[in-house]
Parts: sequence; structure tokens; C-alpha cells
Amino acid sequence: MSRMERQCWWYLLVLGCLFQTLSAHSDFYTSIGHMTDLLYTEKDLVTSLKNYITAEENKLKQVKQWAEKLDVLSAIAMKDPEGFLGNPVNAFKLMKRLNTEWGDLESLVLKDTKDGFISNLTLQRQHFPTDEDQTGAAKALLRLQDTYRLDTNTISTGDLPGVTHKSPMTVEDCFELGKIAYSEVDYYHTELWMEQALKQLDEGEESTVDKVTVLDYLSYAIYQQGDLGRALELTKRLLMLDPEHQRANGNLKYFEFQLINQRKAQAQEAQKAREEGKERRKRLTSDASKKKKHFREPVPERKMYEMLCRGEGIKLTPRRQRRLFCRYFDNHGHPKYLLSPVKQEDEWDRPYIVRYHDIISHREIEKVKELAKPRLRRATISNPITGVLETAPYRISKSAWLTAYEHPMIDQINQRIEDLTGLEMDTAEELQVANYGVGGQYEPHFDFGRKDEPDAFKELGTGNRIATWLFYMSDVAAGGATVFPDVGAAVWPKKGTAVFWYNLFPSGEGDYSTRHAACPVLVGNKWGEFVLKLPKFSSVNVYDTVITIEIRLNYHYY
Repeated sequence: MSRMERQCWWYLLVLGCLFQTLSAHSDFYTSIGHMTDLLYTEKDLVTSLKNYITAEENKLKQVKQWAEKLDVLSAIAMKDPEGFLGNPVNAFKLMKRLNTEWGDLESLVLKDTKDGFISNLTLQRQHFPTDEDQTGAAKALLRLQDTYRLDTNTISTGDLPGVTHKSPMTVEDCFELGKIAYSEVDYYHTELWMEQALKQLDEGEESTVDKVTVLDYLSYAIYQQGDLGRALELTKRLLMLDPEHQRANGNLKYFEFQLINQRKAQAQEAQKAREEGKERRKRLTSDASKKKKHFREPVPERKMYEMLCRGEGIKLTPRRQRRLFCRYFDNHGHPKYLLSPVKQEDEWDRPYIVRYHDIISHREIEKVKELAKPRLRRATISNPITGVLETAPYRISKSAWLTAYEHPMIDQINQRIEDLTGLEMDTAEELQVANYGVGGQYEPHFDFGRKDEPDAFKELGTGNRIATWLFYMSDVAAGGATVFPDVGAAVWPKKGTAVFWYNLFPSGEGDYSTRHAACPVLVGNKWGEFVLKLPKFSSVNVYDTVITIEIRLNYHYY
């Protein structure tokens, strides 16, 4: 085997290993950790593309030199063709050029230098993100836009809070987002992003997408939302650009007809309201205002969840805030922490949530991520009816499970949790490592099984979850809070810390105030590590393990 063959064989072997790694992954958009692999794939493709360009440039250089030489020769020869060929050397060289050299040039031009690049690209395309990934990433952007109340121009210009790698969006990017929203029958976001695409086109940005196409989508999306007047105006603008547009001409007549009917209906409703009398309307208004004074509707969970993600709606009063403390904690004189207690901070009073600072080191975090990354798979939820684990659109992340026997460091981390909580880790679930993707989130949920979910943890073969311990293994530039919508609490990620709370009361009943959610990650990469405390048998009495916390919790109540 020649040296070149050995090099090719080694290159293919390396690529094969890369393909094997990538093929183990799916749902790339659900994990930033796995998306980093795609950057290395793209880097390899760029290198291959540059090699192809270099080969093409070398070939073109040779062709150009040949053409320039013959151009000069032809110019001389054509001044006196017969006299030129009267020189037998010129005659011989002409025969030689046409019989041999032009054939060589043909071979040079037809030489295919793209084979290496095309074969590399073809092989790697098998492991590229899918349509599902592109749609998932687009939906994540729309979700972030809604949750954090971002206008399209802020996103398009790349001016996101905490961002370090600013990346503006092109007309094509905006148009693609609008198209994906349109395919999902989401006309609200279709309108927003088609408007942004039109705005950038109006400002003079060059694009392969034309205004007619954008206006076609935009006018229909606005019509679907009931604004006939504006849909009609946009349709007229479209026809000014393309008077022969068949669908727009049909829509123009239809919108005009619908608008006339709409205005007639509005006029009839206004007349009917006037006939009913102003006094009656006043009385109804007065009664309604009285009811509003005595009854305030609760904020819907989804709205409260998004408010808390933005740092709004937190319900901790100054009086309650004063009852939260920071302390050095040794878990009632535990030998390991008697001389070097850990830093503990009260995050919330009801439910009682505490944060441990500097509780996991950078070295431990990197080792956990190293062990977890090859195993990251799309995160699942436990079906409340069947108890079977399944994926869900409201949980956008990937997770991996690590056991204590896999590495001494995992065992050390587990032992640390046991020493600080007093809960035996023998009955806990494995260490769950989660990495959130684009707009990664986990909508409001309980960590424990309710009475109407007898098979909630059937597949895990365990009892109900007593408590939750959550490590934060990264800082997040923007977003990514853990929020509790029922009580208005928000806990923000901080690398090296952990938060802890009990899911069950001493009686074994679930604490419904612990319903919580992971907010979408706006900017950054969120790594979290969860330990969910589970007894091996559902009949275990949790009173003894919880009562000490309950006593301490009562101390902070007013």
C-alpha cells in the first residue's frame, strides 16, 4: 500500500469514527452540547471545500496561461496566415497543437477536481441535522420571542441581552422563520417575521427573496387574523409590483367583498347597541366594575411562568425576604463539615428552597460533562397514565444518566449530597445530567407522582420522589431560571451551586407548591445535574427523613 493510499485510508477511518459519533445523536436542536459536534463537522467541510477551490484555481491558472499564449500566437498568425505557415516549424507546431496539445487541454478542463469534496460532503450529509432540527430551532426562536417579549427587529439585528457573538439575520432567515410558522398554521408569528423580511427589503437589503412572495404570505396571514382592511392594502401593493399575480387578483375581489360584509355587520351591531339604550349599558358596566373590585381573577399558569422567566411577578414580600438567611451549614455537626461547613442560602420560604454555594468544583463539573456527553439522548417524561417514559414537545433538552460505580467522582458527589441532606443515596435515582438546546425548557411539572398516577414511576421500578437536588453546572447569560409558578418563586442558575427542596410532606402527601419549570435559555448553554430522591418501596415512611427540615422551615415562618 502506497503512502498516499495509507493517508486516504487513515482519513476515511477518522471520518468513520466521526460518523459513528454523530449517528448516535438525533434531535440536535435539543442540546447545545451535541450541536457543538456540528461545528467541527462544518469546519472539516470548509477545509475540504478550500482544497477543492485551490485545485480548481490551479487548473484555471494553467488554462489561462495556455489561452494567453495562443492568443498572442493567433494574433501574429492571422496577420499573414499563408506567410506564417510558410515557416515549416510553424506548420509542424500547428499540427502538433491541434493533434496533441488541444487534446491535453481538453483532458485538463474535463479533469474532475471536485470528487474528493463531493464524496466527503455526501458522506457527511447523512449525519446532518434534519428538517425536524431546523423546524425545532425555528420554533425555539419563536418561543423565546414570546417568553421574553422580544420584537423581531431585536432578534434580527442580533441585539439579544448577554450575547457575545452577535449574528444578524438576513431577509432569507426572516422569511424562513415566517414560512415555518405558516406551515404550523401560526399566522401571528408568520405576520411578525414576514413584516421583518419586508422591512429589510424596503431598507435595500439584497436578497433572493422578492417582495411579491413576502407580501403574498403576509397579506394572507393578516387576513387569517381578521384584519381585512390591512390584508386588502397589502394585496393592492403586491399587485402594483406584479399586476398579473393570479392569486392576488382573486384575493383582491374576495377581500373587498368580505370587507363590505364586515362593515355592514359592524354597523348593524352598533345600531342594535344604540337601541338597547345607554342606561342599560351603564348599569351593566357598573355591575361589572363592582364585581371586579371584589374578585380578582388569578393569573393563568402559562402567563405567570413567562413573567417569572422575565424576572417579573415574584411574590416574596419584604417581610418574608427579611426572614431568609445565609449561614455556614454543617448538618447538625456532621464530622465532614464540622470544621469546614458549606455556605447555605435560603432562596424561598414556602416551599422551603435552599441553595448551596461552591458545592461542586469546576474539575468535577468537567468530568461529569465528559462522562455524560457521549450518552446524551432526548429527555423524556413519565406518562401520567401509563408510567412509560416518552419524549414531549414541552421538554426541550437532552439528558444522560450516570451511576456511582462508573467513576469515583460520581460516588463522591453522591456521598456529599447524602452527608448534607441526611437522605440515603442508595435509594435515589441515578445522577441525571441535562443539557438544554436552542430555547431549551421544561414547562411546569411536578417531580412527584400524584394520587391519580399510581403507575407514575412504574418503569423506573421505584416509589415516589421525596426531594429534588439540582446542581447548576454552568452560568447562563440570559434566561434559564428555575421557576415555581404557583408561589411566584424564581431561582437563577449559578455555576457551582445547587438548590434543594422537598417534594413530599412528612405524611407522604405531595407538596403541590413545588410545581416548577425550567425557563427557556435565551443566550448561553445550560448544564444541570439532577438527583431525584426515591425510596425503593413506595411504603417507606418519609416522616423521619423530613421532620428535621420541617422544624428548621417552621423557624423561618411568620
